[in-house]
Amino acid sequence: MRERLLHSVWTPRVTVAAVIEQQQKFLLVEELEAGRKVLNQPAGHLEEGESLLQAVVRETLEETGRDLQPVAITGLYRWAWAEKNLTFLRLAVCGQVSEPLPGRTIDDDIIGWRWVGVEELRADPTQLRSPLVLTCIEDYLKGQRYPLDLLIDL
Repeated sequence: MRERLLHSVWTPRVTVAAVIEQQQKFLLVEELEAGRKVLNQPAGHLEEGESLLQAVVRETLEETGRDLQPVAITGLYRWAWAEKNLTFLRLAVCGQVSEPLPGRTIDDDIIGWRWVGVEELRADPTQLRSPLVLTCIEDYLKGQRYPLDLLIDL
């Protein structure tokens, strides 16, 4: 009985994303989703044993080869992807990045990264991995910032 109950518990997928802006362009990664090329922030799943900030720094390094210095929280988002019956809880953090680190390779599932202006993203939202990408950027552009010390690990 206990095992059956454990399998019926609904759990959202916890993800992190880095909103990185330089000269009015945003650092995005190109990746494949269901066979099509899409754009996303450097982002990924929280792994066991790491803090949310450690996760966003790790994901940024793995997907862009750059070190991230988090500055503020841009938002906490819940997105229900009805098509796949999945719910994501995403923490978006804005910050500054280093130049690409010499000799650092990026994850195999990342095609590459590039700097993209918000107008290009607004013009064709179908190129985005999810609606979270543009929502996080729009909130960043509105000046939405929350202190990092809101994140508490016990």
